[in-house]
Amino acid sequence: MKRRNSHVLEEEIERQKEYIHRVADRNDGKVLKYYLNTFGCQMNEHDSEKLAGMLSNMGYIETDDINESDLIIYNTCCVREHAEQKVYGHLGALKKLKEEKPELKITICGCMMQQGEVVSHIKNTYRHVDLIFGTHNLYKFPELLLKSFDRDKMLIDVLDTDGEIVENIPVERKDSVKAWITVMYGCNNFCSYCIVPYVRGRERSREVKDIKEEVMMLGRQGFKEITLLGQNVNSYGKDLDSKATFAELLYQLNEVPGIERIRFLTSHPKDLCDELIYAIRDLSKVCEHLHLPIQAGSTKVLREMNRGYTKEQYLELVMKLKENIPGISLTTDIIVGFPGETDEDFEDTLDVIKKVRFDSAYTFLYSKRTGTPAAKSKNQILDKVKKERFENLLTLQNSISREINETYSGKKVEILVEGISKTNDNIYTGRTRTNKIVNYKGNKDDIGKLKNILIGEVKTWSLAGKVITD
Repeated sequence: MKRRNSHVLEEEIERQKEYIHRVADRNDGKVLKYYLNTFGCQMNEHDSEKLAGMLSNMGYIETDDINESDLIIYNTCCVREHAEQKVYGHLGALKKLKEEKPELKITICGCMMQQGEVVSHIKNTYRHVDLIFGTHNLYKFPELLLKSFDRDKMLIDVLDTDGEIVENIPVERKDSVKAWITVMYGCNNFCSYCIVPYVRGRERSREVKDIKEEVMMLGRQGFKEITLLGQNVNSYGKDLDSKATFAELLYQLNEVPGIERIRFLTSHPKDLCDELIYAIRDLSKVCEHLHLPIQAGSTKVLREMNRGYTKEQYLELVMKLKENIPGISLTTDIIVGFPGETDEDFEDTLDVIKKVRFDSAYTFLYSKRTGTPAAKSKNQILDKVKKERFENLLTLQNSISREINETYSGKKVEILVEGISKTNDNIYTGRTRTNKIVNYKGNKDDIGKLKNILIGEVKTWSLAGKVITD
């Protein structure tokens, strides 16, 4: 993809800053509230942080009460059918609120909007929606919002071509300790079940210098941990003139003052190279945790999924990781009930789980996505069969997760304290370098600090202990 030069993109962001000022002037000092609901992955969450940053500069403040909002935004996901149906349900419920508050603005954005049939459905069914835009022109939100104020009908602005990388968009981060940083956009893999390449576009990498400048700023602001985001971070840099690799990027970021820990999502097994394995091993700030989606354990199914590796290659990769990085924790994604999956294929998936012993697995029932090759397959699996396999897989994985956590009992671990527990105001929570959640009795001064904890209680999904004072 041919990129516009940086000077043009800088002019574009300056244009959007002018629109931010114009929206703020239009609001004339009134305190307006926005309600923002995000569906999907960490990349969507980070996109919402950018929307929040722009809205803050426009004079809006966030509210959790949708009924008192002046602007409602749904940032959508299309990876799972369930997420799409939830969005439609929310839109239907908003019609009455719109009738009661005609000045209310309703905006829909994100991955769902990159699908023409979805936009047509919303246009014809939910006419109370004011603004629709997609993933590629998020940076134009201030301009589009201002234009929507002067229209009586729905404004739709969705780009079919891959979006540009626009730097210096305002960001309002939800966390004061950890930060997400997108290092690349899009995906070139075209797995047969996945809609992402169609809605996020082809791979586009940010320049190393831009990423490093952002991380340095975060270090100065007091952030302690960063998570680098990309649909396939192992492909980072292939589209850059410098041909920088993801491992080389990690070496650069490992030097940034203030940052204590570096994580990243997501790695594709077919592109995980020795250089990256050694970087995880050798760099002091890169955590010993890797999310490595296998999706299925059967080589036949992996071939149908267009994953680019076999069961045996995946297991060899895991062996290499464990040999080079003792104690590494591995998590994964698994799809149950992919079209044509036989009982024998499913047993291969269970076999991989037993051999790898993942710390945890994000498991999903296969969901047809219109426009993907797998959706056209005539070998769809019955829901009853999918659910039975799903339950069997969960039982096995949960037992392994518990067994792995049991090995932490009585051990000392270092955690980065993230904040107060969501379920108990007297309990603070943090994570180990291996991404284990640890709860303990602490105080607010601990937030953002590294603490040594002696583990005394073990659960399937978390650990608990007390602070060790030397």
